Amino acid sequence: MKQEHPQINFGKTGVLLINLGTPDSTNWFDIRKYLKEFLSDRRVIEVNPIIWQIILNLFILTFRPSKTAKAYKKIWIKDKNMSPLLYYTMKQTEKTSNYLKNENLIIDFAMRYGNPSIKSKIKKLHSQGCENLVILPLYPQYAAATTATVCDEVYRTLMNMRWQPSLQIIPHYESNPLYIEALVKSINKKISEIDWKPDLILASYHGIPKKYFDKGDPYHCYCHKTTRLINEKLNSIEIITTFQSRFGPQEWLQPYTDKTLEELPKEGKKNVLTICPGFSSDCVETLEEILIQGKESFMESGGENFDMVPCLNDSDDHILLLKNLIEKNIE
Repeated sequence: MKQEHPQINFGKTGVLLINLGTPDSTNWFDIRKYLKEFLSDRRVIEVNPIIWQIILNLFILTFRPSKTAKAYKKIWIKDKNMSPLLYYTMKQTEKTSNYLKNENLIIDFAMRYGNPSIKSKIKKLHSQGCENLVILPLYPQYAAATTATVCDEVYRTLMNMRWQPSLQIIPHYESNPLYIEALVKSINKKISEIDWKPDLILASYHGIPKKYFDKGDPYHCYCHKTTRLINEKLNSIEIITTFQSRFGPQEWLQPYTDKTLEELPKEGKKNVLTICPGFSSDCVETLEEILIQGKESFMESGGENFDMVPCLNDSDDHILLLKNLIEKNIE
């Protein structure tokens, strides 16, 4: 008797937009669960894993969740009960999908840490008949602790699949003309909305430990490249690169954003506009760390005017960029 082959969907291409991640809520346990997954990633924390797990579980995960929960509560979208990062990643996916209407193309999103997981979304796309998979990490500037760890998780998932899809990864887009143009337009839009002239624009990127740079990580160079290209288009206001969100006692990429904001008023730069080009969506690092903490520190140090250019989020210019990046990889 001839055995019937199981029904299998096929013939489609799946695109997965992948962002960093977010806790499910501002609840202490959800924050702790998210931090544990994030800080257990050996791409993120490159120290002896046995020693690190002792430090992480005995100290960091005992005290840090409360502090992190307070930060998330300040920026949480209460009526939607979700973080801004999740909200904007969902909107980016929805709008990009509407731009690229194609019955053989499925666009979805996942988070490197937290929910929805990369593993669950790859399995879902596979069940929908996606024989081809395009991964778009939403990190414009490549770093091992961001883009590479997304790739690691994608590879781990594929290793356990019998019928693997073909795979394409869009690794970075720090100098893509559409990306630079979108950033410049967002700066000009913000300048047109405020009633003061910036003495300086501070481009703040998420930092990494300096030893990662010393080992050959290209992230630092990509950040400076983005700032240089923005500066070439603006051509009127001084713009500098700084690095935020350092963690632990070791040296990170400098100059530090928080220290710079404290020093600028003393240098006569009392009207400062900030932008965070490395973040594709507004999140706790932009809304709480820069727009709340950074502003407070700057004003207390003698600053007079401070504002932040929103991330590209689900703006039309950003969706056009994402559409362009995807189209180049599915032709």
